[in-house]
Order: sequence, then C-alpha cells, then structure tokens
Amino acid sequence: MPFSLFSAPEREASHFLGFAGNVIERQSEKRSDDAARLALAEPEARLLLIGPGRLVLDFGNGAANPYFTLAAARALEVPLDEAVLLGRADGSAMLAVPAAAEGESLPERLKAIDFRSIHAQGLIDGAGLGALAQGAALLAWHANHRFCGRCGAATEMRAGGYKRVCTGCAAEHFPRTDPVVIMLTVCGDKCLLGRGRHFAAGVYSALAGFVEPGETIEAAVRRETLEEAGIRLGRVVYHASQPWPFPYSLMIGCFGEALNEDIVTDTAELEDCRWFPREEVRQMLAGTHPAELKVPARHSIAHHLIHAWAGHDRDI
Repeated sequence: MPFSLFSAPEREASHFLGFAGNVIERQSEKRSDDAARLALAEPEARLLLIGPGRLVLDFGNGAANPYFTLAAARALEVPLDEAVLLGRADGSAMLAVPAAAEGESLPERLKAIDFRSIHAQGLIDGAGLGALAQGAALLAWHANHRFCGRCGAATEMRAGGYKRVCTGCAAEHFPRTDPVVIMLTVCGDKCLLGRGRHFAAGVYSALAGFVEPGETIEAAVRRETLEEAGIRLGRVVYHASQPWPFPYSLMIGCFGEALNEDIVTDTAELEDCRWFPREEVRQMLAGTHPAELKVPARHSIAHHLIHAWAGHDRDI
C-alpha cells in the first residue's frame, strides 16, 4: 500500500517525542486528600524537585539522577507540604515537589538545569522526561491558582494535588491543560514553514496556535493556517501529540492539505512564511542547507512532523 500522510499510522508517533514517555500509573480514581502525605511516608518513594523551568539533578555518582529520597529532599528544605502525587512506577510512589527557582544554595553535586537542556543533552531517560512534564505542569498550575477565580479567597490542595478547593465558597478547581495545534501544511512536493521573530537564527518551523473555546482540533488547524499564512486547508489529519511543560500545554500535531498556494503572511505573528521543496527541507534536516537554514530541535513535535513528511517521496 503506498504511503499517505492522510492514512492511519502503523505506530503511535508520540512515542518518539520528548516529554511523552510517561510510564507512571496515575491511579486517578484512588487519590484521597491525604494521598501525597501518605506517599511521602513510603520508604521507596521517589521525588522530583522542580523549580520554574528547571529540574534538580544529582550528579553525585557521575550520571544525572532526577530522583530524590524523602531524607535527601528534606535536607534541601524544600516545601514537602506542597508535594503532589504523580502516581506509581515500578511499585514506588512518584511525587513532585517545588524547588528554588535557580537552585542558588544547592550542594556542588546538585544542579538545577532547564528542561530543554535536559532533553537536548539526553541527561535523563524518556520515562524521566515524561514524569518531569507531568510534575512541572501540576506544580505550575498550583502556583498559578492559589486563589479562587470565583470569590478571591485562598484555595487549598486536595486529592494528592489534583484539585484545589476554595476556603471561601467551596468551589472546586482542577488542573488545566492548554491545547495547542501545530500543523505542517503540504502541497504536492512542498511544505509550508514559517519563522517567528523570536526564533534562533535560520530556524523555520510548522505553524501553531492555541485552540479556542468551542473549537475542534481540525477547525483550529484550518483557522490558524488561514490567519497566519492565508492558506485554506482541505483535509486535516492527526499525527502525534506532545506534553509541553511551558507551563502546561499539549501540542497536537497535524498535517493539513493546502487548497491554494498564494501566501498572505501575518507579519504581526511571523517574520517570514514560505513554501519549501522537499529536497530543501531534507538539507535543513541534515544540516547541509547552503544558507544554513534549519528546522526545530529533535525533541520538538515540529521536527517530527517535518521529518515524517520529508522522509517520503509522496504525500497522497
């Protein structure tokens, strides 16, 4: 059967993406209000110490270790009363605990390293990155929702970290995930790539945007592509998704079929947007482009969308 972007993949492409390798059993139906406190008392409990955009790693034995015991975490004076229970892995309780923003007073063997560098340098495995994405998203949500959006009173953590309850009006608040569509538009033997003003030098990527209330994924893909590039889409198909802990997004990767080729770039959103032939994209992927143009890093879903398309000789 000939390859087609618009047919079901044989394997889940999400398995190959950074931050998507979570193996934790979340046990969402078994979270009591004191679940995190009880988990901390387990001798085999493993803790991730997560600051804003950074994870604390222990290099004491050479390799980077993202997991801490309760005693080790307590010695660093992290706020254990703010720990959230992620679930269980290999029979052990897994928790995330807030850490200092920059890790200023950490012992020499410990380093607080930003999430992107951890992945790019391969410092921890896929399961660790998945746990990091879960823990970072939860802790960021708690930090941003300490007060009730209904009455303004303080909220308190419940259900092991998967709920906050207002102390004033008793309203219940639950962790959020922000859905973002990221789409590679294709037309024959070329694809559409854009460049944001904040991108690193020479980098072009797939277009992206937040899903709005009451909108389907497919509608969001079509709307964002039309708004940013003036390209109308026909068929839209899902490819893969990626947890993106900046702070709690879910990147939803799709391919879109272009119905027109004339680009009208939204210069408020993009610095440049144009069609790239497949061979030129292959040069960008290989790092051999004569103008040193590039695609996003391998851990990103944009890279995988572009690589999946460029690696084949036809689209439909």
